[in-house]
Amino acid sequence: MFAALGRFVTRFPWYVLGAWAVAAVLIIAFAPGLKSTTEQADFLPKHYESIKATDILADAFPQQRDNGATIVFDRTDGKPLTADDKQDIDRVKAELKLGSAFTEAAAPQYPPVAQPTVGIVNIGLADGVTGQNESDLDQVETMREDLKDLIRGTDLRAQTTGNLAQGYDQTQSGANAEAIVMMATIILIIVLLGFIFRSVLAAITPILVVVVVYIISRGLIAMAAEAFDLQVDTSLSIILGVVLFGIGTDYFLFYLFRFRERRREGSEHRDSASYAVARAGEAIASAGGAVIVAFMTLTLSSLGMFKSMGPALAIAVTVMLLAALTLVPAVVTLLGRGLFWPSKKWHLPSSGTRFGSIGSSVGRHPVRYVLASGSALVFLTLFIFVGTGYNPTFDLSDSNSSSSTESAKGTDTLEKGGFSAGATQPTPVVLKSNQKLDSGELDTFRTRLESVHGVAEVAKQAVPSADGKTALVMVTLKDDPSTDAALRVIKDDLRPTVQDAAPDGADAYVGGLASVFVDFQAAMNRDYSVVFPIAALIIMVILGLVLRSLVAPWYLMLSVGLGFGATLGAAVIVFQHLKGDDGIVFMLPLLIYLFVVALGTDYNILMISRLREEARSGKEPRAAAAEAVRHSGPTIAVAGVILAGTFAALMLGGNSFLVMMGFSVAFGIMISAFVMAMFFTPALTALIGHAAWWPGHGDETEEEHEARVGHH
Repeated sequence: MFAALGRFVTRFPWYVLGAWAVAAVLIIAFAPGLKSTTEQADFLPKHYESIKATDILADAFPQQRDNGATIVFDRTDGKPLTADDKQDIDRVKAELKLGSAFTEAAAPQYPPVAQPTVGIVNIGLADGVTGQNESDLDQVETMREDLKDLIRGTDLRAQTTGNLAQGYDQTQSGANAEAIVMMATIILIIVLLGFIFRSVLAAITPILVVVVVYIISRGLIAMAAEAFDLQVDTSLSIILGVVLFGIGTDYFLFYLFRFRERRREGSEHRDSASYAVARAGEAIASAGGAVIVAFMTLTLSSLGMFKSMGPALAIAVTVMLLAALTLVPAVVTLLGRGLFWPSKKWHLPSSGTRFGSIGSSVGRHPVRYVLASGSALVFLTLFIFVGTGYNPTFDLSDSNSSSSTESAKGTDTLEKGGFSAGATQPTPVVLKSNQKLDSGELDTFRTRLESVHGVAEVAKQAVPSADGKTALVMVTLKDDPSTDAALRVIKDDLRPTVQDAAPDGADAYVGGLASVFVDFQAAMNRDYSVVFPIAALIIMVILGLVLRSLVAPWYLMLSVGLGFGATLGAAVIVFQHLKGDDGIVFMLPLLIYLFVVALGTDYNILMISRLREEARSGKEPRAAAAEAVRHSGPTIAVAGVILAGTFAALMLGGNSFLVMMGFSVAFGIMISAFVMAMFFTPALTALIGHAAWWPGHGDETEEEHEARVGHH
């Protein structure tokens, strides 16, 4: 099949190129814009308590508004607020122009101290505003500009924080991060490919291919999001770009190394382009298939953010896979001898001494390499369990945007001024009954909440609904609702107390941001137990079909599993032990698993496919392993460095989550390339020998195959 595809593409390269151009133009013309959401509740199923509370509030208290923004006022000299300052705050509040995303501003509040240094004004969200639309978020910038004009000539400083302000800062931080990451990624790819091939066009070609794929993928993802009502997380654009540049360059290298190898053997340009599709096509398709399946298993997640990210990334990888098998060979065919310009030595066979000696050593001493590489992976994996071990954190206070943003600074000023960090996002507690709630019961219920650990303040009275069957009590937590401390209060203290204190016949629910994150935690734990094993099982099936073996998939997945464990263990060492963080952002293990398992499997597939090819040429298992490392080692090394480098570029994104993800996935890719694929997999395959291909006889030569078939 791949041989036929190669012949077709290299015979009609202009038609292939034209088809891709037409597809890009049509998608650009007709695809809707790709919208993202910053509203965390949008990602949770309806059966969680936080979502139930939100729905009850919407029905019983349609006038109730979440806080959209909090303006934090203090003096520029840091001294206590004067009477004149408070008058200025009243004036600013009255004259402030609010966009359509906001409702009225509440009366200024001051901490209960003799000489307050900080005052706040909470502003409600308008009906139906979730922080999803860019036009809503942009109103934060308009408000900030208006505030600058209103406080001019006073001694006040005004900082805007709260829900919409944080969403705006996240979006701006994400946009800046995307630009930085993409620029760093492109420079890295051009420099490394230029150095390896000594060619301008060979360095630029994969960039141009990925740009075309990126444009088409974003359009298709936007169409899918609109058609199936998928919620798109703000981080998707950054991750999408990194994934496409990473795997796109990988697949380009898989193809180009086989093409150059064939050219060096003396074949003509067009024949070599066709041959490279035939030889590398199966490995590319298998690797891409594993990645697509791994991403699609995210649809089994209970969280909307992963449900949408999985299909989105799967769409992008599918387009990239098609481009690698059609667009890349078509472009290579059309470029002709200019592909390696200005290099004059590209056609000279490589001595291959470095990887040749590594391969020979692996072939001679497979036990040594299995033990050494396996022990290193196990050692790092142990850090998940020893000592403090892996600790998931839901503290997103600085993980979605830089700590230098105005919303982060405003929250810091608010806390230093004597307010609890939860003042920007009060936590709603709702009672729901089939009969009218008694005022005495409501007072008793409200009083019980005042004694809950971690609660800073409870509203003076419960607010009944119009029919009296529902009541709302606003609670202010001591900690920022997005911190681990607030989540512990919700999970261990507030929810149990609320349920215990609810009057007979009434149900009680805790809503708000912290409650949403508590439910996130439960959903993630469920996802780990479902997505991990199913993704592993499906990838094993793909490996079994590709390799026609029931044995090889088991130890290949063992190596990938150890790679995942080593990667998470390294993250624990770096961020918890060395950096001193309280934990690892809760969603990171799932992303590590998918990227390391899926993308790391690419290198295993490439190595073992070459090993099988060498075995089919008549070599014994150890000699086949040596040759596989000699020929595939350079491809895997270069691809691994580039893919790891693209993910490492995420560390320039300016927030802790991208730093953690960038380091962890980059480390995992390096482990996959330079430990698993380079040593562990070929050494273990050599050690197992012919049994690795049972029952498919995947390593037998044509003569052995004919003899076996003829014998039967």
